[in-house]
Amino acid sequence: MTKGRNKTFRICFIGLMAAIVFVVNYFRIPFMGTQLHMTNALCALCGLLFGPGAGFLAAGIGSGLYDIVAGWGAECVITFVNKGAIALVTGLIGYHAARRDQASAVDHAKIILGSVLGSLTYVALYMLKTFIAGRFIDGLPFDAVTAKMLTKLPGSMMNAVFAFIVAPILLGTLKPALRKAGLYEKL
Repeated sequence: MTKGRNKTFRICFIGLMAAIVFVVNYFRIPFMGTQLHMTNALCALCGLLFGPGAGFLAAGIGSGLYDIVAGWGAECVITFVNKGAIALVTGLIGYHAARRDQASAVDHAKIILGSVLGSLTYVALYMLKTFIAGRFIDGLPFDAVTAKMLTKLPGSMMNAVFAFIVAPILLGTLKPALRKAGLYEKL
């Protein structure tokens, strides 16, 4: 009975986190010629809270639904995979460390490393998408595709840095509150 109840709570939390990821896509902060957003940080947080599989679903569903609603429906599957990959990689490296009651320095390092590599995985996938779309869909020459990628790289890197700084901070803030409410164990 307890196991089924935990599964229900987990499904509800995954859906709630997908909804939060969806909504956060609407909030962007103009910064140094680009826009910072919390989406990638929340995708990394999904991996830390739920692990690689469930985190992938929460991050991917929330981001993919945003694409559909915002008019980029043709790219929703790509976004589902790319944003889900942030949670997947972050969760593979940092989930077990994030679950510990008393995190050691090694656990903190795994949480940060997971967030860094998850965020950088998204940058790599986004650059790959930009290359494929530019070269094979738009038919641009290689140097034009490279130039396009170079214009997108600084903003993507800035969002990656923002994500891997913010995700562990959010975890550190949410984890005690969820524990106090008796919810963290049900995730």
